[in-house]
Amino acid sequence: MKIVVLDGYTLNPGDLTWDELKTLGEVTIYDRTDPEDTKLILERIGDSEVVLTNKTPLSAEILDKAPNIGLIAVMATGYNVVDTAKAKEKGIPVCNVPVYGTAAVAQTAIAMLLEICHHVGEHNRSVQNGDWIKCPDYSYWNYPLIELAGKTMGIIGLGRIGQRTAAIAQALGMKVLAFDTYKNKNLECETLQYADLDSVLSSSDVIVMHCPQNAENAKMINRETIAKMKDGVIFINNSRGGLVNEEDLVEALKSGKIQAAALDVISAEPMAKDSPLLGLPNCIITPHMSWAPLASRARLLGTVIDDIKAYQAGKPINVVNP
Repeated sequence: MKIVVLDGYTLNPGDLTWDELKTLGEVTIYDRTDPEDTKLILERIGDSEVVLTNKTPLSAEILDKAPNIGLIAVMATGYNVVDTAKAKEKGIPVCNVPVYGTAAVAQTAIAMLLEICHHVGEHNRSVQNGDWIKCPDYSYWNYPLIELAGKTMGIIGLGRIGQRTAAIAQALGMKVLAFDTYKNKNLECETLQYADLDSVLSSSDVIVMHCPQNAENAKMINRETIAKMKDGVIFINNSRGGLVNEEDLVEALKSGKIQAAALDVISAEPMAKDSPLLGLPNCIITPHMSWAPLASRARLLGTVIDDIKAYQAGKPINVVNP
Protein backbone atom coordinates (compact mmCIF):
# COMPACT_ATOMS: atom_id res chain seq x y z
CA MET A 1 0.00 0.00 0.00
CA LYS A 2 1.35 3.41 -0.97
CA ILE A 3 1.10 6.21 1.58
CA VAL A 4 2.02 9.84 0.90
CA VAL A 5 2.49 12.62 3.47
CA LEU A 6 1.98 15.94 1.71
CA ASP A 7 3.14 18.32 4.44
CA GLY A 8 4.86 16.52 7.28
CA TYR A 9 7.26 19.18 8.54
CA THR A 10 4.92 21.09 10.85
CA LEU A 11 3.90 17.90 12.62
CA ASN A 12 7.38 16.41 12.62
CA PRO A 13 10.29 18.84 12.09
CA GLY A 14 12.65 16.07 13.18
CA ASP A 15 11.85 15.40 16.83
CA LEU A 16 9.40 12.55 16.12
CA THR A 17 9.86 9.38 14.11
CA TRP A 18 7.93 8.15 11.08
CA ASP A 19 9.15 4.59 11.67
CA GLU A 20 5.81 3.08 12.71
CA LEU A 21 4.06 4.72 9.77
CA LYS A 22 6.63 3.14 7.46
CA THR A 23 5.66 -0.33 8.69
CA LEU A 24 2.20 0.14 7.17
CA GLY A 25 3.24 0.51 3.55
CA GLU A 26 5.48 2.25 1.04
CA VAL A 27 5.71 5.76 2.47
CA THR A 28 6.75 8.98 0.73
CA ILE A 29 7.10 12.07 2.92
CA TYR A 30 7.20 15.67 1.74
CA ASP A 31 7.97 18.43 4.22
CA ARG A 32 5.77 20.91 2.35
CA THR A 33 3.58 21.03 -0.74
CA ASP A 34 2.52 24.32 -2.30
CA PRO A 35 -1.20 24.55 -1.50
CA GLU A 36 -1.81 26.64 -4.64
CA ASP A 37 -0.19 24.17 -7.03
CA THR A 38 -2.87 21.65 -7.97
CA LYS A 39 -0.61 19.98 -10.52
CA LEU A 40 2.12 19.41 -7.92
CA ILE A 41 -0.38 18.04 -5.39
CA LEU A 42 -1.64 15.56 -7.95
CA GLU A 43 1.89 14.55 -8.95
CA ARG A 44 2.80 13.88 -5.34
CA ILE A 45 -0.34 11.90 -4.65
CA GLY A 46 0.27 9.83 -7.76
CA ASP A 47 -1.23 6.37 -7.28
CA SER A 48 -1.12 6.49 -3.47
CA GLU A 49 -3.97 4.81 -1.64
CA VAL A 50 -3.59 6.74 1.62
CA VAL A 51 -3.03 10.51 1.67
CA LEU A 52 -1.95 12.36 4.80
CA THR A 53 -2.45 16.12 4.86
CA ASN A 54 -2.37 18.87 7.41
CA LYS A 55 -3.00 22.10 5.48
CA THR A 56 -2.52 20.99 1.87
CA PRO A 57 -6.01 21.24 0.30
CA LEU A 58 -7.68 18.27 -1.34
CA SER A 59 -10.35 19.82 -3.54
CA ALA A 60 -13.06 18.15 -5.58
CA GLU A 61 -10.89 18.60 -8.66
CA ILE A 62 -7.98 16.80 -7.02
CA LEU A 63 -10.17 13.97 -5.73
CA ASP A 64 -11.65 13.49 -9.21
CA LYS A 65 -8.18 13.25 -10.75
CA ALA A 66 -6.65 10.91 -8.14
CA PRO A 67 -8.72 7.73 -8.53
CA ASN A 68 -6.55 5.49 -6.34
CA ILE A 69 -7.21 7.34 -3.08
CA GLY A 70 -8.88 5.07 -0.55
CA LEU A 71 -8.32 7.05 2.65
CA ILE A 72 -7.58 10.65 3.56
CA ALA A 73 -6.04 11.05 7.00
CA VAL A 74 -6.01 14.65 8.18
CA MET A 75 -3.17 15.33 10.60
CA ALA A 76 -5.28 17.75 12.64
CA THR A 77 -8.69 18.11 14.22
CA GLY A 78 -10.00 20.59 11.65
CA TYR A 79 -10.63 19.07 8.23
CA ASN A 80 -11.87 22.02 6.17
CA VAL A 81 -8.93 21.53 3.76
CA VAL A 82 -10.71 18.48 2.35
CA ASP A 83 -13.84 18.53 0.21
CA THR A 84 -15.52 15.96 2.44
CA ALA A 85 -18.72 15.88 0.38
CA LYS A 86 -16.82 14.95 -2.77
CA ALA A 87 -14.80 12.40 -0.81
CA LYS A 88 -18.02 10.82 0.47
CA GLU A 89 -19.43 10.77 -3.05
CA LYS A 90 -16.35 8.85 -4.16
CA GLY A 91 -16.48 6.49 -1.17
CA ILE A 92 -13.33 7.89 0.45
CA PRO A 93 -13.43 8.08 4.25
CA VAL A 94 -11.84 11.20 5.69
CA CYS A 95 -10.42 10.71 9.17
CA ASN A 96 -9.23 13.37 11.58
CA VAL A 97 -7.64 13.45 15.03
CA PRO A 98 -10.41 14.57 17.38
CA VAL A 99 -8.45 14.64 20.65
CA TYR A 100 -4.74 15.25 21.06
CA GLY A 101 -4.04 18.82 22.15
CA THR A 102 -6.64 19.54 24.83
CA ALA A 103 -4.14 20.16 27.60
CA ALA A 104 -1.70 22.05 25.39
CA VAL A 105 -4.26 24.45 23.92
CA ALA A 106 -5.83 25.21 27.30
CA GLN A 107 -2.38 25.71 28.80
CA THR A 108 -1.50 28.18 26.04
CA ALA A 109 -4.68 30.20 26.61
CA ILE A 110 -3.81 30.55 30.27
CA ALA A 111 -0.15 31.32 29.49
CA MET A 112 -1.28 34.16 27.24
CA LEU A 113 -3.60 35.47 29.91
CA LEU A 114 -0.87 35.37 32.57
CA GLU A 115 1.54 37.18 30.25
CA ILE A 116 -1.00 39.98 29.87
CA CYS A 117 -1.49 40.08 33.64
CA HIS A 118 2.21 40.09 34.64
CA HIS A 119 4.29 40.87 31.52
CA VAL A 120 6.88 38.35 32.67
CA GLY A 121 8.78 38.47 29.39
CA GLU A 122 8.97 42.27 29.34
CA HIS A 123 10.09 42.48 32.95
CA ASN A 124 12.78 39.88 32.31
CA ARG A 125 14.03 41.94 29.37
CA SER A 126 14.04 45.01 31.59
CA VAL A 127 16.16 43.25 34.21
CA GLN A 128 18.51 41.81 31.59
CA ASN A 129 18.95 45.32 30.18
CA GLY A 130 20.20 46.51 33.58
CA ASP A 131 17.14 48.40 34.80
CA TRP A 132 17.04 46.64 38.20
CA ILE A 133 20.71 47.30 38.75
CA LYS A 134 20.08 51.02 38.25
CA CYS A 135 16.84 51.08 40.26
CA PRO A 136 16.94 52.89 43.65
CA ASP A 137 14.11 50.65 44.92
CA TYR A 138 14.13 46.93 45.65
CA SER A 139 11.06 46.44 43.48
CA TYR A 140 9.52 47.96 40.38
CA TRP A 141 7.05 47.14 37.63
CA ASN A 142 6.67 48.74 34.24
CA TYR A 143 3.06 47.75 33.61
CA PRO A 144 -0.09 47.54 35.72
CA LEU A 145 -0.27 44.03 37.23
CA ILE A 146 -3.59 42.21 37.29
CA GLU A 147 -4.83 39.74 39.89
CA LEU A 148 -7.28 37.23 38.42
CA ALA A 149 -8.86 35.90 41.62
CA GLY A 150 -12.44 37.07 41.87
CA LYS A 151 -12.71 38.01 38.20
CA THR A 152 -14.97 36.33 35.65
CA MET A 153 -13.78 34.41 32.63
CA GLY A 154 -16.21 34.03 29.77
CA ILE A 155 -15.54 30.98 27.64
CA ILE A 156 -17.17 30.73 24.23
CA GLY A 157 -17.19 27.01 23.51
CA LEU A 158 -17.16 24.64 26.49
CA GLY A 159 -15.96 21.48 24.82
CA ARG A 160 -12.93 19.50 25.98
CA ILE A 161 -10.52 22.42 25.64
CA GLY A 162 -12.95 24.93 27.10
CA GLN A 163 -13.54 22.66 30.08
CA ARG A 164 -9.80 22.33 30.70
CA THR A 165 -9.34 26.10 30.53
CA ALA A 166 -12.29 26.55 32.88
CA ALA A 167 -10.73 24.19 35.41
CA ILE A 168 -7.48 26.16 35.43
CA ALA A 169 -9.36 29.45 35.69
CA GLN A 170 -11.33 28.12 38.65
CA ALA A 171 -8.08 27.01 40.30
CA LEU A 172 -6.88 30.60 39.94
CA GLY A 173 -9.94 31.78 41.85
CA MET A 174 -11.96 32.92 38.86
CA LYS A 175 -15.62 32.40 38.14
CA VAL A 176 -16.55 31.03 34.74
CA LEU A 177 -19.47 31.89 32.48
CA ALA A 178 -19.76 29.62 29.46
CA PHE A 179 -21.65 29.90 26.20
CA ASP A 180 -22.16 26.72 24.21
CA THR A 181 -24.95 25.33 22.05
CA TYR A 182 -24.67 22.08 24.04
CA LYS A 183 -25.02 22.39 27.79
CA ASN A 184 -23.67 19.72 30.11
CA LYS A 185 -25.49 20.59 33.30
CA ASN A 186 -23.24 18.23 35.26
CA LEU A 187 -20.46 20.79 34.88
CA GLU A 188 -22.38 23.58 36.56
CA CYS A 189 -21.37 24.54 40.08
CA GLU A 190 -20.92 27.63 42.21
CA THR A 191 -17.99 28.81 40.08
CA LEU A 192 -19.16 27.68 36.61
CA GLN A 193 -22.45 28.53 35.00
CA TYR A 194 -23.82 28.51 31.47
CA ALA A 195 -25.17 31.79 30.12
CA ASP A 196 -26.40 33.25 26.85
CA LEU A 197 -23.85 34.93 24.62
CA ASP A 198 -24.87 38.49 25.51
CA SER A 199 -24.47 37.74 29.22
CA VAL A 200 -21.04 36.20 28.67
CA LEU A 201 -19.95 39.22 26.65
CA SER A 202 -21.27 41.81 29.09
CA SER A 203 -20.28 40.15 32.38
CA SER A 204 -16.79 38.82 31.72
CA ASP A 205 -13.47 40.42 32.60
CA VAL A 206 -11.69 37.96 30.32
CA ILE A 207 -13.17 36.36 27.19
CA VAL A 208 -11.60 33.22 25.75
CA MET A 209 -12.54 31.65 22.41
CA HIS A 210 -12.60 27.85 22.38
CA CYS A 211 -15.18 27.05 19.70
CA PRO A 212 -14.79 25.61 16.21
CA GLN A 213 -15.42 27.93 13.27
CA ASN A 214 -18.37 27.40 10.98
CA ALA A 215 -20.55 29.38 8.61
CA GLU A 216 -22.79 30.55 11.45
CA ASN A 217 -20.12 32.00 13.73
CA ALA A 218 -17.59 33.47 11.29
CA LYS A 219 -16.51 36.92 12.52
CA MET A 220 -18.75 36.61 15.56
CA ILE A 221 -16.37 38.91 17.41
CA ASN A 222 -17.08 42.18 15.66
CA ARG A 223 -17.95 45.80 16.37
CA GLU A 224 -21.45 44.85 17.53
CA THR A 225 -20.41 42.09 19.92
CA ILE A 226 -17.39 44.02 21.16
CA ALA A 227 -19.70 46.89 22.09
CA LYS A 228 -21.47 44.53 24.50
CA MET A 229 -18.24 43.71 26.34
CA LYS A 230 -17.02 45.38 29.50
CA ASP A 231 -14.72 48.34 29.01
CA GLY A 232 -11.15 47.12 29.49
CA VAL A 233 -11.91 43.45 28.83
CA ILE A 234 -9.08 41.03 28.01
CA PHE A 235 -9.59 38.92 24.87
CA ILE A 236 -7.88 35.58 24.14
CA ASN A 237 -8.24 33.59 20.91
CA ASN A 238 -6.32 30.41 20.20
CA SER A 239 -9.23 28.70 18.48
CA ARG A 240 -9.72 29.92 14.90
CA GLY A 241 -8.80 33.29 13.42
CA GLY A 242 -11.92 33.51 11.30
CA LEU A 243 -14.03 33.93 14.43
CA VAL A 244 -12.83 37.53 14.65
CA ASN A 245 -13.34 40.59 12.49
CA GLU A 246 -9.76 41.80 12.79
CA GLU A 247 -10.42 45.38 11.72
CA ASP A 248 -13.00 45.73 14.48
CA LEU A 249 -10.62 44.13 16.98
CA VAL A 250 -7.86 46.56 16.04
CA GLU A 251 -10.25 49.47 16.49
CA ALA A 252 -11.23 48.21 19.97
CA LEU A 253 -7.58 47.72 20.98
CA LYS A 254 -6.65 51.22 19.86
CA SER A 255 -9.59 52.77 21.70
CA GLY A 256 -8.96 50.78 24.89
CA LYS A 257 -12.39 49.14 24.79
CA ILE A 258 -10.38 45.92 24.79
CA GLN A 259 -7.51 46.42 27.23
CA ALA A 260 -5.38 43.68 25.71
CA ALA A 261 -5.65 40.75 23.36
CA ALA A 262 -3.62 37.59 22.82
CA LEU A 263 -3.98 35.73 19.54
CA ASP A 264 -2.46 32.43 18.49
CA VAL A 265 -4.56 32.38 15.32
CA ILE A 266 -5.45 34.96 12.70
CA SER A 267 -7.69 34.98 9.65
CA ALA A 268 -4.92 34.37 7.09
CA GLU A 269 -1.89 32.28 8.02
CA PRO A 270 1.03 32.81 7.65
CA MET A 271 0.56 36.45 8.60
CA ALA A 272 0.74 39.13 5.91
CA LYS A 273 3.38 41.83 6.35
CA ASP A 274 0.68 44.53 6.22
CA SER A 275 -1.59 42.93 8.84
CA PRO A 276 -3.26 45.66 10.92
CA LEU A 277 -2.63 43.52 14.00
CA LEU A 278 1.11 44.05 13.83
CA GLY A 279 2.70 46.72 16.01
CA LEU A 280 -0.11 47.10 18.53
CA PRO A 281 1.45 47.38 22.01
CA ASN A 282 -1.53 45.72 23.68
CA CYS A 283 -1.78 42.72 21.35
CA ILE A 284 0.29 39.56 21.80
CA ILE A 285 0.52 37.36 18.70
CA THR A 286 2.02 33.88 18.53
CA PRO A 287 2.34 31.74 15.37
CA HIS A 288 -0.45 29.15 15.74
CA MET A 289 1.60 27.07 18.15
CA SER A 290 -0.88 26.13 20.89
CA TRP A 291 -1.15 22.57 19.59
CA ALA A 292 2.57 21.97 19.12
CA PRO A 293 4.24 20.60 22.29
CA LEU A 294 6.11 17.38 21.57
CA ALA A 295 3.74 15.23 23.63
CA SER A 296 0.74 16.68 21.82
CA ARG A 297 2.21 16.08 18.37
CA ALA A 298 3.22 12.54 19.33
CA ARG A 299 -0.40 11.80 20.28
CA LEU A 300 -1.54 13.28 16.98
CA LEU A 301 0.80 11.10 14.94
CA GLY A 302 -0.18 8.04 16.97
CA THR A 303 -3.86 8.64 16.22
CA VAL A 304 -3.17 9.10 12.50
CA ILE A 305 -1.39 5.74 12.51
CA ASP A 306 -4.35 4.19 14.34
CA ASP A 307 -6.67 5.66 11.68
CA ILE A 308 -4.66 3.98 8.93
CA LYS A 309 -4.53 0.64 10.76
CA ALA A 310 -8.30 0.72 11.25
CA TYR A 311 -8.76 1.44 7.54
CA GLN A 312 -6.52 -1.48 6.65
CA ALA A 313 -8.65 -3.68 8.90
CA GLY A 314 -11.79 -2.56 7.06
CA LYS A 315 -13.18 -0.64 10.05
CA PRO A 316 -12.27 3.06 9.66
CA ILE A 317 -12.39 5.21 12.79
CA ASN A 318 -12.61 8.97 13.39
CA VAL A 319 -14.49 9.33 10.10
CA VAL A 320 -15.88 12.83 9.59
CA ASN A 321 -17.87 12.08 6.40
CA PRO A 322 -19.73 8.82 7.17
